[in-house]
Amino acid sequence: MAQKVGERAVQLIKEDLRATKIITKKTINNVIRVLMALGGSTNAILHLTAVADQIGYEVSLELFDKLSKETPLLAKFKPASEYNISDFDEAGGVQMLLKALEPLLHTKHLTVTGKTLEENLSKVKFTPDKVIHSLDNPLAPEGGIAILKGNLASEGAVIKQSGVLPKMMIHSGPAKVVDSEEEVRDLLLLGKVQPGDILVIRYEGPKGGPGMRELSLPAAILVGMGLGDSVAMITDGRYSGATQGPCIGHVSPEAAAGGNIALVNNGDIIEINIPERKLELKVSSEELEKRKKQWKPKVSKIPQNSFLRTYSKIVNSASSGALFK
Repeated sequence: MAQKVGERAVQLIKEDLRATKIITKKTINNVIRVLMALGGSTNAILHLTAVADQIGYEVSLELFDKLSKETPLLAKFKPASEYNISDFDEAGGVQMLLKALEPLLHTKHLTVTGKTLEENLSKVKFTPDKVIHSLDNPLAPEGGIAILKGNLASEGAVIKQSGVLPKMMIHSGPAKVVDSEEEVRDLLLLGKVQPGDILVIRYEGPKGGPGMRELSLPAAILVGMGLGDSVAMITDGRYSGATQGPCIGHVSPEAAAGGNIALVNNGDIIEINIPERKLELKVSSEELEKRKKQWKPKVSKIPQNSFLRTYSKIVNSASSGALFK
């Protein structure tokens, strides 16, 4: 397969079939639908937003949520189900999933094969099974990712809803606040997290990390401690595709940019409502304004003359793809 990819890459040069002829608004929308039908990963939202920016197409979080609501969940994999990617490959893989989604896709556009998606799929016969479901018999009516908004994330936050148990789709609880991945790890290992709590991990966004660290380790510890079905996590950082449970990431604006996630205090009640796409801090606007006036930016430990310090100054919000602007 790798050899065929190499041969095709050389041929693409000879044919002058450039990325800009393949990557268009409509093909990016196709990819977003595939992402939703597969249930993730949430990191793809960052990548697709950034790729779209390079071709002059602005992809908003609202578009991701709109397409998620219009695209049924047709497959999901470990740790959100018993099946893995090898099972997906044996069931026909991406081509089979594309065939299942064909009625929802733009199929008249070129692909790297030099043919349109319609031509590529003309010889594929869709056979629904336990791994890849059909549009009329999906695992869920909506796609795997949801975009939440509220006073805790006015620009938006991201959650892989296909990995959340029904009992945690709506959840309220007291906040336990930490300012780094290391702090939340220690909090968990010291047994200071109780069922019902909502962990808030901040200053791990693009500016604050800097670099938007992946918080999959504390998420895995949470599950390993048997708290994955009773404790939610909220962060301005991100997670990997292997995360399960109510793990909300990409909270924007991030803490380092003065977002409201920086104003959360221990014990504040936070309301999560995935079906209604809400993420609310149950604190009055007057109190938040008071806290905002008292808030001071966290002093960075990154050396002044380092690349990461420069990066943190020029990177934009995760809601816009964490781009250099």
